[in-house]
Amino acid sequence: MTILEVIRRSTDFLTERGVDSPRLQVELLLSHVLKLPRLKLYLQFDRVLTGAELDPLRELVKRRGQREPLQHIVGSAAFLDHELKVTRDVLVPRPETEVLAQLALAKLAEQEGNAEPSAVLRALDFGTGSGCLAIALAAGCPEAELHALDKSPSALAIARENAARNQVEARITFHEGDGFAALGQPYQFDLIVTNPPYIPTAEIATLDPEVREFDPRLALDGGVDGLDCYRILAAQAGSWLKPGGWLLTELGDGQAMAAKLLFGAHGWLYEGVEKDLSGRERVLIVRRPLN
Repeated sequence: MTILEVIRRSTDFLTERGVDSPRLQVELLLSHVLKLPRLKLYLQFDRVLTGAELDPLRELVKRRGQREPLQHIVGSAAFLDHELKVTRDVLVPRPETEVLAQLALAKLAEQEGNAEPSAVLRALDFGTGSGCLAIALAAGCPEAELHALDKSPSALAIARENAARNQVEARITFHEGDGFAALGQPYQFDLIVTNPPYIPTAEIATLDPEVREFDPRLALDGGVDGLDCYRILAAQAGSWLKPGGWLLTELGDGQAMAAKLLFGAHGWLYEGVEKDLSGRERVLIVRRPLN
């Protein structure tokens, strides 16, 4: 069977099972098995695959047909310029969260430009999961001191591994525990960034199987209305920020106004909401008052 025949048959198989972008998924799996860049497949459509190549590919396509995420099957996910290990212990990084990371990088760069020469910028990734945000900030702002916390020991193990993989492990201090208590001492941060759980509990059952069955519920479940973590952040995060410090948080669909009101009720300064590439309001930007 040639590469083109495999792509066509496997695409039909995934289409029947409701997988989005089935041909792309097949090509990525085939690239993984053959250890070839995806675009090079197009130059080898007539190449006949061996049994040693077809057998593992069939198994991977079968797993994808059972709606196991592609990132779990190949063992990694891309996030900005970084390659991250992902398992069932962590949320698969989404493109929407790259918007949050880029905004956070811009805020740190802005603060670095305004800081005193001897000042140390300090940032916190609240609920780090795979470590994607902390790693992006550590790589993009080499002068900043990064902290990352999570209540899941298994998630932190993945985050540490990803930090080492991306050569920023010496730049990030990891903390295990529930919420700000995990920090153990009263740090004062210039920036807090977070992608918290924000799916209303009852809606989790309606999510795509790739999310519902494979992402950790701890990273999804935001309580009855999806706002539980925002309530914690609005009430507690201000005391961990320097005056004028920023908090950037990812939002679920339709949550921007409710989150804005929650933070406003605790005296935060509202700076705006950033939309993602699909036009959805995705990142809330608030600031601790100067006094």
